[in-house]
Amino acid sequence: MSGKNQKNRGTILMRMFYPDRREKSAYTIDYADLYRKGYRGVIFDIDNTLVPHGAPATKEAAAFFASLRETGFSTCLLSNNQKPRVAPFADAVGSIYIENAHKPSVKNYQEACRRMGIKEEQAVFVGDQLFTDVYGAKRTGLYNILTEPIDPKEEIQIVLKRYLEHIVLFFYERDLARGRITKKTVEKSGKILYYKISLWCAFGASYYVKEEKSE
Repeated sequence: MSGKNQKNRGTILMRMFYPDRREKSAYTIDYADLYRKGYRGVIFDIDNTLVPHGAPATKEAAAFFASLRETGFSTCLLSNNQKPRVAPFADAVGSIYIENAHKPSVKNYQEACRRMGIKEEQAVFVGDQLFTDVYGAKRTGLYNILTEPIDPKEEIQIVLKRYLEHIVLFFYERDLARGRITKKTVEKSGKILYYKISLWCAFGASYYVKEEKSE
């Protein structure tokens, strides 16, 4: 493989993790504008997106969710944490929720849309991590917004992932500045690679079963 082809393949691999948009905070996004554009539901990560990791819901968060409901949005909290963490937070802000979501698996992104009673193209996902939050949303075909983590103090496994995120985001900002990517190219690269991987896995599984039966 030539150096040029390797570089192009590397770019595609990076783009599968590119967010559709970046914002400083979940609280500063212009949700009224998103509503005007036809979005009707917002799916949120909790930890380091809405509050520091493990922190309870704040008055600010409760007022924020109330304002979203007034705008006309349905909301759903989608967290990889367990019910004892997620349920009290959801009760405090008045939102439906899905715990133990196994992000970036697409299943519960789709389930969140179903519970909100909206189509996937009407949903926005907001979260602070590329390799779980954003990647899962991209695999599902949801418009996604990456926010900065609220608290820099994180568990070691997340800190390690942040280093990789910085690399991806460096190329994201570079490609954006050079006009090499748009929302459509970001979505397309993520979906195509996901389907290629899915087909490869399906083929591999069927081949393995065939080999097992032949023995």
